[in-house]
Amino acid sequence: MILVLRALGIGDLATAVPALRGLRSAFPDRTLALAAPAWLAPLVELVGGVDRLVRCDRLDGPDRLPAGGRPDLAVNLHGSGPRSHRLLAAAGPDRLWAFACPAAGHRVGPPWIGDEHEVRRWCRLLAWYGVPTDPAELSLHRPAGSRMPTGTSVVHVGGKDSRRRWSSERFAAVARALDQLGHHVVITGSAADRGIAEYVAERAGLPAPAVLAGRTDLAGLAALVAGGRLVVSTDTGVGHLATGYGTPSVLLFGPEPPRRWGPPPERWWHRVIWHEDRAGLPFDPGRDAIHPALAAIAADDVIEAVAEVDRPAGLGHAAAAR
Repeated sequence: MILVLRALGIGDLATAVPALRGLRSAFPDRTLALAAPAWLAPLVELVGGVDRLVRCDRLDGPDRLPAGGRPDLAVNLHGSGPRSHRLLAAAGPDRLWAFACPAAGHRVGPPWIGDEHEVRRWCRLLAWYGVPTDPAELSLHRPAGSRMPTGTSVVHVGGKDSRRRWSSERFAAVARALDQLGHHVVITGSAADRGIAEYVAERAGLPAPAVLAGRTDLAGLAALVAGGRLVVSTDTGVGHLATGYGTPSVLLFGPEPPRRWGPPPERWWHRVIWHEDRAGLPFDPGRDAIHPALAAIAADDVIEAVAEVDRPAGLGHAAAAR
């Protein structure tokens, strides 16, 4: 059995897809177990190739993973710190593949590079151990049997990190402009974001059914994006779903730069907006509402970017990718 640790969120799992696919190809006859939060189970199924989900909701819990047996190989796709290394080492694997971490007694492996794209980081790790990967292999399987509407333009107002929460007024301006352009707009987010979503919909002049925040589970959200016309989001998990499904998107970045978390730059149907000149400005998360780089993005910037990625049928991303 191969035990892989990636106990993080939607975007984190999506950026690990090329590495997981590389492991699947390199070890086709081995059981591939992924240690990740239980709530990610629907998305793990859409990655494909993972045989078992091992529940690991956080690293500060029990010091052992209930892996269902001792793994032949453990792979740390979680981080480079001693906690994740020790958690995997406690499972008793014959081999541990990870970045070098002397603090955990793991002195082999490549060095950690802080300013590296998250996709390429894990591909580089596996390359060091002789496993080839394709960093462009980011596609996700489409959910089966979904009843979510298709052809919608998803305006995602959610985000766990307050630094990545764009202005509700500007989200409303974008949603209103999309509606006026003939888009079928829906507003998404978590249950905790429902109040914001309702405010955005009201300010945009959208009907109450347009608010889907808190009304979609993870599989439903994936289906919505997979069948969508467009996604507008800050740098959060929904943006990575858009990349995985090739759905045109406009992604608003700050504080993290797109060179670390953005979609492949050659895919013109995914457009990022990033004010690098604002990235280094002073920011107090206890006082300031959002990061300066994100606050600098105007609604008109997003609307202009939408015009660049929302092409007529026959000229879209699928044709350009061939």
